[in-house]
Amino acid sequence: MRSESIRYLIVPGWHGSPDEHWQTHWQRTLPNSARVEQRDWIAPRREDWVAELERSVADSAAPVILVAHSLGCITVAHWAAQAPIELLDRVRGALLVAPADVERSGCAEPLRNFAPIPRQPLPFASQLVGSDNDSAASAGRAVAIGGDWGSEVAILPGAGHINAKSGHNSWEQGFAYLYRLQSRIGREARKRA
Repeated sequence: MRSESIRYLIVPGWHGSPDEHWQTHWQRTLPNSARVEQRDWIAPRREDWVAELERSVADSAAPVILVAHSLGCITVAHWAAQAPIELLDRVRGALLVAPADVERSGCAEPLRNFAPIPRQPLPFASQLVGSDNDSAASAGRAVAIGGDWGSEVAILPGAGHINAKSGHNSWEQGFAYLYRLQSRIGREARKRA
């Protein structure tokens, strides 16, 4: 699959992705990429975030790969659970990094309106990348969420929340997971052809 034919939609989590976050680096690096911009990054409302993701997918003339982090992963799952088929068909796949377990005890109050987490398989290929020391989701929860969504799952050792705070500014290693996802998308497309 040629990257020029794909629109990469960056889907940040709570507080957005600052300049030093890998998602911002990727947005500058990946061809034909754009960010889903939420009106309120501090007090997120599930309905608003899902609606903005839907608008962003609808505005893309090219097929889409979603690149989500944290609460952005949960937003993707909520959107996929209710999106119209013509928009779902535009999404080729999703890279879901460090999903936020909004059902965990101690979850920040502003995120709780994203619970419960949708459990049905995503209707497109997905690669979930978690960490064995992420305070937003334990490795076990990341594996369980990925299993529910039908994602291929990778758990990184000692990667924290896979954000700027944990030292993942450009996160070059992450491109390997994006390429793995794109290879899977290509294989599945050839099987259908």
